[in-house]
Amino acid sequence: MKIFKILLLSTTFLVSGIAFSSCGNGNAAADKQGKEYTSEYVCPMHCKDSGSDKEGKCPVCGMDYVKNKDHKANGHKH
Repeated sequence: MKIFKILLLSTTFLVSGIAFSSCGNGNAAADKQGKEYTSEYVCPMHCKDSGSDKEGKCPVCGMDYVKNKDHKANGHKH
């Protein structure tokens, strides 16, 4: 019974480690090609299909757009 518990715990830790290590490993370059990353003005949350060449608000979350160059300059590494 003790061996079963050790084996179960080991398996749980192994599966948890694999699950957490694979989080966020998507294709980062492809994810950052949309207008929510490349427009003159972008939503700070990068909501899908947001972004504009003019100031305004994000149609998805309602946040004010920020200048893309300023957004990148304040510590965001996109």
